[in-house]
Amino acid sequence: MKKVIFIFFLFISTYLISPAQDQIILKSGYIAKPDTIWVFIPVDYKNDVNSNYPVVYLLHGWSGNYHQWNDIMDCQSYANEFGFIIVCPDGLHDSWYINSPVIKESQFTDFFFSNLMTFISDNYNIDSNNIFITGLSMGGHGALYLFAQKPELFRSAGSISGVVDLSFCPDKYSIDNNLGLSKQNPDKEILNKYSVIGNIEKIAASDKEIIFSCGTEDPFYEINNAFRKKCDELKIKAIYISSPGGHNYEYWKSAIKYHFQFFGQKI
Repeated sequence: MKKVIFIFFLFISTYLISPAQDQIILKSGYIAKPDTIWVFIPVDYKNDVNSNYPVVYLLHGWSGNYHQWNDIMDCQSYANEFGFIIVCPDGLHDSWYINSPVIKESQFTDFFFSNLMTFISDNYNIDSNNIFITGLSMGGHGALYLFAQKPELFRSAGSISGVVDLSFCPDKYSIDNNLGLSKQNPDKEILNKYSVIGNIEKIAASDKEIIFSCGTEDPFYEINNAFRKKCDELKIKAIYISSPGGHNYEYWKSAIKYHFQFFGQKI
Protein backbone atom coordinates (compact mmCIF):
# COMPACT_ATOMS: atom_id res chain seq x y z
CA MET A 1 0.00 0.00 0.00
CA LYS A 2 1.41 3.38 -0.93
CA LYS A 3 0.08 6.80 -0.09
CA VAL A 4 1.38 10.15 -1.36
CA ILE A 5 0.51 13.42 0.35
CA PHE A 6 1.51 16.99 -0.47
CA ILE A 7 1.72 19.33 2.52
CA PHE A 8 3.31 22.68 1.66
CA PHE A 9 6.98 21.84 1.03
CA LEU A 10 6.66 18.31 2.38
CA PHE A 11 6.40 15.27 0.17
CA ILE A 12 5.45 12.31 2.30
CA SER A 13 5.51 8.72 1.15
CA THR A 14 4.40 6.08 3.64
CA TYR A 15 4.09 2.39 3.27
CA LEU A 16 3.02 -0.25 5.70
CA ILE A 17 5.75 -2.83 6.31
CA SER A 18 3.96 -4.80 9.02
CA PRO A 19 0.69 -4.49 10.95
CA ALA A 20 2.54 -2.60 13.68
CA GLN A 21 5.26 -0.75 11.76
CA ASP A 22 5.38 2.14 9.31
CA GLN A 23 8.24 3.55 7.29
CA ILE A 24 7.83 7.19 6.39
CA ILE A 25 9.86 9.32 3.99
CA LEU A 26 9.78 13.07 4.65
CA LYS A 27 11.22 15.61 2.26
CA SER A 28 11.85 19.03 3.74
CA GLY A 29 13.48 22.30 2.82
CA TYR A 30 15.45 22.09 6.06
CA ILE A 31 17.53 19.10 4.97
CA ALA A 32 19.36 18.14 1.79
CA LYS A 33 17.67 14.80 1.17
CA PRO A 34 14.52 12.97 2.27
CA ASP A 35 14.57 11.52 5.74
CA THR A 36 13.43 7.95 6.40
CA ILE A 37 11.67 7.33 9.70
CA TRP A 38 10.78 3.91 11.10
CA VAL A 39 7.78 3.95 13.43
CA PHE A 40 7.00 0.99 15.70
CA ILE A 41 3.45 0.86 17.04
CA PRO A 42 2.26 -1.18 20.06
CA VAL A 43 0.48 -4.31 18.91
CA ASP A 44 -2.85 -3.27 20.49
CA TYR A 45 -2.77 0.25 18.98
CA LYS A 46 -5.07 -0.39 16.01
CA ASN A 47 -7.67 -2.08 18.23
CA ASP A 48 -7.66 0.77 20.74
CA VAL A 49 -8.46 3.84 18.65
CA ASN A 50 -9.69 5.89 21.61
CA SER A 51 -6.40 5.80 23.52
CA ASN A 52 -3.38 8.05 23.15
CA TYR A 53 0.08 6.53 23.41
CA PRO A 54 3.36 7.87 24.79
CA VAL A 55 6.20 8.35 22.31
CA VAL A 56 9.92 7.66 22.46
CA TYR A 57 12.19 9.17 19.82
CA LEU A 58 15.34 7.05 19.39
CA LEU A 59 18.31 8.78 17.73
CA HIS A 60 21.14 6.78 16.16
CA GLY A 61 24.87 7.39 16.30
CA TRP A 62 27.37 8.91 13.90
CA SER A 63 27.51 7.09 10.53
CA GLY A 64 24.39 5.10 11.48
CA ASN A 65 20.88 5.37 10.07
CA TYR A 66 17.22 4.95 10.94
CA HIS A 67 17.45 1.17 11.41
CA GLN A 68 20.48 1.16 13.74
CA TRP A 69 18.37 0.92 16.87
CA ASN A 70 16.39 -2.01 15.51
CA ASP A 71 19.70 -3.71 14.69
CA ILE A 72 20.63 -3.33 18.36
CA MET A 73 17.35 -4.25 20.01
CA ASP A 74 13.96 -5.44 18.85
CA CYS A 75 12.07 -2.14 18.68
CA GLN A 76 8.73 -3.84 18.07
CA SER A 77 9.11 -5.93 21.24
CA TYR A 78 9.88 -2.76 23.21
CA ALA A 79 6.84 -1.01 21.73
CA ASN A 80 4.64 -3.93 22.72
CA GLU A 81 6.12 -4.40 26.19
CA PHE A 82 6.20 -0.75 27.28
CA GLY A 83 3.25 0.56 25.27
CA PHE A 84 5.25 3.29 23.52
CA ILE A 85 5.13 4.45 19.93
CA ILE A 86 8.82 4.32 19.00
CA VAL A 87 10.08 6.74 16.33
CA CYS A 88 13.49 6.17 14.75
CA PRO A 89 14.46 9.01 12.38
CA ASP A 90 17.53 9.09 10.18
CA GLY A 91 20.17 11.55 11.37
CA LEU A 92 21.57 11.68 7.83
CA HIS A 93 24.88 10.05 8.75
CA ASP A 94 26.52 12.99 10.51
CA SER A 95 24.04 15.84 11.06
CA TRP A 96 24.58 15.86 14.85
CA TYR A 97 20.86 16.78 14.96
CA ILE A 98 21.73 20.50 14.95
CA ASN A 99 21.07 23.50 12.74
CA SER A 100 24.44 23.85 11.08
CA PRO A 101 25.60 27.49 11.09
CA VAL A 102 27.43 26.95 7.79
CA ILE A 103 25.49 24.32 5.82
CA LYS A 104 22.20 25.79 4.65
CA GLU A 105 20.60 22.42 3.90
CA SER A 106 21.55 20.85 7.22
CA GLN A 107 19.03 22.36 9.62
CA PHE A 108 18.09 19.17 11.43
CA THR A 109 16.80 20.80 14.61
CA ASP A 110 14.22 22.74 12.59
CA PHE A 111 13.32 19.61 10.64
CA PHE A 112 12.85 17.64 13.85
CA PHE A 113 10.56 20.15 15.55
CA SER A 114 8.71 21.60 12.56
CA ASN A 115 8.31 18.56 10.34
CA LEU A 116 8.95 15.28 12.14
CA MET A 117 7.23 15.95 15.45
CA THR A 118 4.34 17.64 13.66
CA PHE A 119 3.90 14.66 11.34
CA ILE A 120 3.88 12.17 14.21
CA SER A 121 1.41 14.30 16.17
CA ASP A 122 -0.90 14.67 13.16
CA ASN A 123 -0.88 11.03 12.08
CA TYR A 124 -0.77 8.99 15.29
CA ASN A 125 -2.77 8.95 18.50
CA ILE A 126 -0.08 10.27 20.79
CA ASP A 127 -0.09 11.43 24.39
CA SER A 128 1.51 14.87 24.03
CA ASN A 129 2.21 14.98 27.77
CA ASN A 130 4.41 11.91 27.55
CA ILE A 131 6.97 12.40 24.80
CA PHE A 132 10.51 11.16 25.48
CA ILE A 133 13.78 11.21 23.58
CA THR A 134 17.08 9.35 23.90
CA GLY A 135 19.88 8.14 21.67
CA LEU A 136 23.38 6.74 21.43
CA SER A 137 26.68 8.53 20.82
CA MET A 138 25.87 11.33 18.31
CA GLY A 139 22.24 10.52 19.07
CA GLY A 140 22.86 10.85 22.80
CA HIS A 141 24.16 14.33 22.13
CA GLY A 142 21.20 14.97 19.83
CA ALA A 143 18.59 13.81 22.34
CA LEU A 144 19.78 16.02 25.18
CA TYR A 145 20.54 18.92 22.83
CA LEU A 146 17.03 18.85 21.33
CA PHE A 147 15.53 18.48 24.79
CA ALA A 148 17.47 21.56 25.94
CA GLN A 149 16.11 23.63 23.02
CA LYS A 150 12.44 22.90 23.74
CA PRO A 151 12.07 21.04 27.05
CA GLU A 152 8.39 21.95 27.18
CA LEU A 153 7.74 19.43 24.38
CA PHE A 154 9.20 16.50 26.29
CA ARG A 155 8.49 14.73 29.55
CA SER A 156 12.11 13.64 29.87
CA ALA A 157 15.23 12.82 27.89
CA GLY A 158 18.22 10.52 27.96
CA SER A 159 21.60 9.79 26.46
CA ILE A 160 23.68 6.62 26.05
CA SER A 161 27.42 6.97 25.40
CA GLY A 162 26.61 10.55 24.45
CA VAL A 163 29.14 13.00 23.03
CA VAL A 164 27.90 15.62 25.48
CA ASP A 165 30.87 17.95 24.89
CA LEU A 166 31.81 18.48 21.25
CA SER A 167 35.09 20.16 22.21
CA PHE A 168 36.35 16.70 23.21
CA CYS A 169 36.75 15.76 19.53
CA PRO A 170 36.21 18.91 17.42
CA ASP A 171 38.19 17.64 14.42
CA LYS A 172 36.47 14.26 14.19
CA TYR A 173 33.14 12.78 13.10
CA SER A 174 32.29 15.76 10.83
CA ILE A 175 31.88 18.10 13.81
CA ASP A 176 34.29 20.62 12.27
CA ASN A 177 32.47 20.53 8.91
CA ASN A 178 29.05 20.98 10.50
CA LEU A 179 30.19 23.89 12.64
CA GLY A 180 32.57 25.51 10.14
CA LEU A 181 35.58 25.08 12.40
CA SER A 182 39.21 25.49 11.51
CA LYS A 183 41.23 22.39 12.36
CA GLN A 184 44.09 24.61 13.48
CA ASN A 185 42.00 26.84 15.72
CA PRO A 186 38.62 25.39 16.77
CA ASP A 187 36.18 28.05 17.95
CA LYS A 188 35.46 27.18 21.59
CA GLU A 189 32.45 29.51 21.71
CA ILE A 190 30.80 27.73 18.77
CA LEU A 191 31.61 24.30 20.23
CA ASN A 192 30.08 25.30 23.53
CA LYS A 193 26.97 26.74 21.86
CA TYR A 194 26.20 23.46 20.11
CA SER A 195 27.27 21.08 22.89
CA VAL A 196 24.92 19.57 25.44
CA ILE A 197 27.14 20.77 28.26
CA GLY A 198 26.96 24.29 26.85
CA ASN A 199 23.15 24.11 27.04
CA ILE A 200 23.01 22.54 30.47
CA GLU A 201 21.51 25.60 32.14
CA LYS A 202 18.47 25.23 29.86
CA ILE A 203 18.11 21.66 31.11
CA ALA A 204 18.40 22.88 34.69
CA ALA A 205 15.74 25.54 34.09
CA SER A 206 13.31 22.90 32.82
CA ASP A 207 13.27 21.27 36.27
CA LYS A 208 12.76 17.92 34.53
CA GLU A 209 14.59 14.72 35.36
CA ILE A 210 16.93 13.17 32.80
CA ILE A 211 18.84 9.90 32.51
CA PHE A 212 22.21 9.24 30.92
CA SER A 213 24.48 6.21 30.72
CA CYS A 214 28.06 5.52 29.73
CA GLY A 215 30.34 2.50 29.92
CA THR A 216 33.56 2.76 31.89
CA GLU A 217 35.61 1.69 28.84
CA ASP A 218 33.88 4.16 26.51
CA PRO A 219 36.10 6.87 24.96
CA PHE A 220 33.46 9.41 26.02
CA TYR A 221 33.37 8.26 29.65
CA GLU A 222 35.43 11.23 30.83
CA ILE A 223 33.07 13.84 29.38
CA ASN A 224 30.03 12.02 30.75
CA ASN A 225 31.59 12.12 34.21
CA ALA A 226 32.19 15.85 33.75
CA PHE A 227 28.56 16.26 32.67
CA ARG A 228 27.43 14.44 35.81
CA LYS A 229 29.50 16.79 37.95
CA LYS A 230 27.92 19.79 36.25
CA CYS A 231 24.45 18.31 36.76
CA ASP A 232 25.22 17.97 40.47
CA GLU A 233 26.45 21.56 40.67
CA LEU A 234 23.25 22.86 39.05
CA LYS A 235 21.08 20.48 41.09
CA ILE A 236 19.65 18.90 37.96
CA LYS A 237 17.53 15.86 38.69
CA ALA A 238 19.53 13.26 36.80
CA ILE A 239 20.12 9.54 36.93
CA TYR A 240 23.61 8.64 35.77
CA ILE A 241 24.32 4.97 35.10
CA SER A 242 28.01 4.15 34.94
CA SER A 243 28.77 0.49 34.37
CA PRO A 244 31.36 -1.70 32.63
CA GLY A 245 31.10 -1.48 28.86
CA GLY A 246 32.47 0.10 25.73
CA HIS A 247 31.18 2.09 22.78
CA ASN A 248 29.44 -0.84 21.12
CA TYR A 249 26.16 -2.63 20.40
CA GLU A 250 26.48 -4.92 23.41
CA TYR A 251 26.56 -2.00 25.83
CA TRP A 252 23.81 -0.05 24.04
CA LYS A 253 21.51 -3.08 24.02
CA SER A 254 21.92 -3.40 27.77
CA ALA A 255 21.65 0.32 28.54
CA ILE A 256 18.48 1.06 26.57
CA LYS A 257 16.42 -1.19 28.87
CA TYR A 258 16.98 1.17 31.78
CA HIS A 259 15.92 4.17 29.74
CA PHE A 260 12.61 2.57 28.79
CA GLN A 261 12.01 1.52 32.37
CA PHE A 262 12.77 5.06 33.53
CA PHE A 263 10.46 6.60 30.93
CA GLY A 264 7.75 4.10 31.73
CA GLN A 265 7.80 5.14 35.37
CA LYS A 266 7.14 8.74 34.33
CA ILE A 267 3.78 7.99 32.72
